[in-house]
Amino acid sequence: MSLAGRTLGDTSLATCHGGVQQAGSEGLTEELRFGNTLALAGGTGRRCRTAPPALRLRGRGNPSTGGRGALATPETLWLGYNFISVLGPHCFPFLPGLLLLSLPHNRLGLIHSQALVGLGALRELDLSNNYLTVLTPETFLPLTSLATLNLGSNRLGELEPGVLHALPQLRALFLQDNPWVCSCSILPLWRWLSYNREKVQEKSLLLCRVPEQLSKYPIMAFSNESFRQCQETSLPVQHYIIFLIIGPFSFMASIFFCTFMGSVIVVYHNLRKESHFWRRPRMGRSRWGRATKL
Repeated sequence: MSLAGRTLGDTSLATCHGGVQQAGSEGLTEELRFGNTLALAGGTGRRCRTAPPALRLRGRGNPSTGGRGALATPETLWLGYNFISVLGPHCFPFLPGLLLLSLPHNRLGLIHSQALVGLGALRELDLSNNYLTVLTPETFLPLTSLATLNLGSNRLGELEPGVLHALPQLRALFLQDNPWVCSCSILPLWRWLSYNREKVQEKSLLLCRVPEQLSKYPIMAFSNESFRQCQETSLPVQHYIIFLIIGPFSFMASIFFCTFMGSVIVVYHNLRKESHFWRRPRMGRSRWGRATKL
């Protein structure tokens, strides 16, 4: 009998650094140990550091291997109500069949861009009730099958649309109870939400926190007219630096060009005058006192 779900809640798990490993035990019973080290079978020695007390979870081994091989890949992993603050790189590399990963009610404030590598089959991710302030698209790129994402009750003031674009199979999104900053920076997110209203859950709880005059104003109630003053064509800092470099150079080049062309024109006119002077006919006088051409 395979173990379909593992509950690791309320175990004082603190920080995940490196990888989750599997380790087989003798007989048909296999163990997950949570003391100072979380270890699952066949790993490379990376660790998820935890705080005591130790917790053992038992599951039946895979009969096809006589109970001695790696524990059957779980479909569900609950890590809620712990003290996890960081998910380091490659936290779950040996759980390719995981369908649900639940991390609510922790102290999670940082997720490494490679933390979720290897979870391509994951369908549901619960990161609610944590301390998340920033999320990057790279973190979610491995989750090509993710259908449900819960980011409710965090500390998100903004969310890059790239995070949502990295999830092609997303069907349900929870963003409620975050301190959203309703300025021009939220325009890209508002557009995504407007085009994907059917995916946004609990829309009524998606409220502005800042600025004060918009506090508790529903984000979904905004319209295009609300963002008419936003500068959508603003350039990145790099472009302004380029303009600052090109501007003085262009100015000096134009002065040089104008000076050069002016000199050419002056020389040309002087040459024309001299040529006209040498071509003028000389005048002489005849015997009878009349001027004649020589």
